[in-house]
Amino acid sequence: MQEILNKIDWQKCELLPVIVQDGTSGEVLMMAYMDKQALRLSLETKIAHYFSRSKQRIWKKGESSGHIQTIHSFFIDCDNDTLLIKVTQEGVACHTGRKSCFFTELESGEVTSEVEVASEALYGVIDTLYHTIQERKFADPSTSWTAKLFAKGENTILKKVIEEAGEFTFAYKDDNEKEMIYEAADLTYHMLVALAAKNIAPDRIKQELARRFDMSGIAEKNARAD
Repeated sequence: MQEILNKIDWQKCELLPVIVQDGTSGEVLMMAYMDKQALRLSLETKIAHYFSRSKQRIWKKGESSGHIQTIHSFFIDCDNDTLLIKVTQEGVACHTGRKSCFFTELESGEVTSEVEVASEALYGVIDTLYHTIQERKFADPSTSWTAKLFAKGENTILKKVIEEAGEFTFAYKDDNEKEMIYEAADLTYHMLVALAAKNIAPDRIKQELARRFDMSGIAEKNARAD
């Protein structure tokens, strides 16, 4: 195994770009990255594992959706710094619910394939909303509220977080359950916009919460003080 891993020029790239191709049709499904551990796991299991730059961790493709990729072959390029893998894709490859991640024509903006699976059912509403916010970063501000927030900059983004947090507390003080839910949804959206501005995926918040499960609140705050 180590001999295989040593074929990669890791000094040039700690994260190895990986092109993922349908083993039957030849369609390019996605592009991702592997570090040494992800490549080792992929070679050992023949199930695609990647390193997510947004999640900052190794993830098994399909760990949430069940849409795994079974790898049939690995090809390294002539510079030993890019990988091509040929796979059988269960379900769809893209988090949008499309078969391939490459569905938007750059010059015209035309969307060339339809959604096959509802992404909310695969990843949950929070992750789906986060990805939608990321996609709207470069949309037309005149037609997208999210794009308008990004265009106005961080002061506007942060002002909305503070504003919505205040409105949530007022709803709490008024003992208004319906308004609390409504304002919590607004606050969650604007927090996700702020996270997306810094490219911090919700998964990293989940990781931090999971880390705290075995730690009391007092111990956690003391640890931060150190």
